[in-house]
Amino acid sequence: MSAVYVLWLRQLIRYWRTRSRIIGSLAQPLLFLVALGFGLGPIYAQAGGGNYIQFLAPGIIGMTILFTAMFSGMEVIWDRQLGFLKETLVSPSSRFSIFFGRTLGGATVALIQGVVIFLITLLFGFRPISLLSLPLVLVFMFLLAYIFTALGTALASAVEDMQAFPLIMNFIIMPVFFLSGALYPLENAPSGIKLIALFDPLSYQIDALRQLLNGVSHFGLAIDFGITLACALLVSLLGVYLFNRVEV
Repeated sequence: MSAVYVLWLRQLIRYWRTRSRIIGSLAQPLLFLVALGFGLGPIYAQAGGGNYIQFLAPGIIGMTILFTAMFSGMEVIWDRQLGFLKETLVSPSSRFSIFFGRTLGGATVALIQGVVIFLITLLFGFRPISLLSLPLVLVFMFLLAYIFTALGTALASAVEDMQAFPLIMNFIIMPVFFLSGALYPLENAPSGIKLIALFDPLSYQIDALRQLLNGVSHFGLAIDFGITLACALLVSLLGVYLFNRVEV
């Protein structure tokens, strides 16, 4: 467990030391929130959808966590090139604890980013239906962060090219985000998008956040929770398998 704690703490220290990274990671969610929330808000209201900021905010929170979590895997490639990963892998700690520590660290950073964006959405007029649901909201935010941090770490374990990794990440992140229903209601989406959303893990985490914060759900909270736990288990198994194959 000491390796898990050390790697978790190292991720947090690295995060707080890079202030430019903190500011840069908030720019895209804020752009989406302003451009879409206020740009499409009147159209959404005229179509009978109500307050678009209220609908959009959970999706933007999920997007923030998704992007931060997935790109945290790039640190595996950096550590491999700098030699730190080799030093970690030859230590007495098991590779499972190393993978778990790195994943928890990246997930915690992504969770912090999500909380910051959540607080910013309050300034833009977003209002949760109940403050009592906030502890459960944090649970789903952390599970979302854990799933995609583990996935990013797993993919980084199999990719050695620093230039190729961002391309692979964008190839995965963009469809996952735009087809999850984060920006539009799935109820009125074409049947093809509805079908794809069923296999998109982010759909269930966004739906859970929307249910807890807005009281609106497409799949139901029980299904969201079950699918989220299943995804967390699957990416953990995949991540440990690929991380065990990393050569020192």
